[in-house]
Amino acid sequence: MSIKNTIFGVLLVFVPISLAAHYLEWDPLVQFALACLAVLPLAAWIGTATEEVAVVVGPTLGALLNATFGNAAELIIALVALKAGLIGVVKASLTGSIVCNLLLVMGLSMFLGGLRYKEQTFVTVVARTNASAMNLAVVAMLLPAAVNFTSDGIEETTLLKISLFVGIILILVYASTLLFSMKTHRYLYDAGVAEKEKSAEGEGEHAHKPNLFLWIGVLLVATVFVAIESELLVGTLEEATAQLGLTELFTGVILLPIIGNAAENAAAVSVAVKNKMDLSVSVAMGATMQVALFVAPVLVLAGLYLGQPMDLNFNPFELVAVLVAVFIANSISNDGRSNWLEGVLLISTYAVIGIAFFFHPVIVEGLG
Repeated sequence: MSIKNTIFGVLLVFVPISLAAHYLEWDPLVQFALACLAVLPLAAWIGTATEEVAVVVGPTLGALLNATFGNAAELIIALVALKAGLIGVVKASLTGSIVCNLLLVMGLSMFLGGLRYKEQTFVTVVARTNASAMNLAVVAMLLPAAVNFTSDGIEETTLLKISLFVGIILILVYASTLLFSMKTHRYLYDAGVAEKEKSAEGEGEHAHKPNLFLWIGVLLVATVFVAIESELLVGTLEEATAQLGLTELFTGVILLPIIGNAAENAAAVSVAVKNKMDLSVSVAMGATMQVALFVAPVLVLAGLYLGQPMDLNFNPFELVAVLVAVFIANSISNDGRSNWLEGVLLISTYAVIGIAFFFHPVIVEGLG
């Protein structure tokens, strides 16, 4: 077992402690903190189980499995929050995930990797393709807000219809990106796949064929417990943020994305330190694309089923943050090279955005 799996295995102790805290009715802030800590290892084990199953089922089906479960923890938390009617928090977590992946994760990867290696490189074709997809996602997020801003007294049902059609288009685009990366232009992504396989062999993780049924069981159990912990997390969210003096907007944009993506973020940074920037950039941008092109549209569709209709009309300040994140990330990754200073620039941008959200007085819908 790798060091990473050992650490996340130890952190699983927070799962029973969190459940005990709920049934013993401990302070809401303590329950919230324990639920956050419990989600971290569960999300990591979902990722590990997905990778192990992918080894057995083959690269094509494995890539689809990774694409499906890549943001499983984050999606489950968002679905639970949506079911509870915290629509504004859900929207904030979506924009926060995009900002976190593009600025914090890529920034830490480039900074820590750059401290060890003077300059690192990655495939520019893949970066540009991902950048184009993210540009489309930004346009899709901007249009409903633009329609609302430029129309006098537009009905909520109209915004919802626009969001539904846009969501369907985004899902089709996401399916197209999977076809592009897994089938028609798979050779462009072979470098990242090769690096991942080489890393696994070096760590002795896949010296033998994984037990398929064991890892499917781990995947299912971890997913169930993420759903349970998400219920506890969302249930104490309002009281916990009030005690901490945090706005719900800051919690949705900054705190929840870091919790939901912690395992994936750690993976991106760790491979960057090993001079595998191709894989690191692929993880960060791939997670961003999945949030924008898949998770957001799925939540729009799920909102109808749950009786909590959610549109893609985002807070203008959130849109500004996303625009800044996409613009800076695209400009820095355009040349296919990175160094520690570019990492500092990305991290600093994230810090500035985080400070702005911390002091932003907006109370998101569904709470407050």
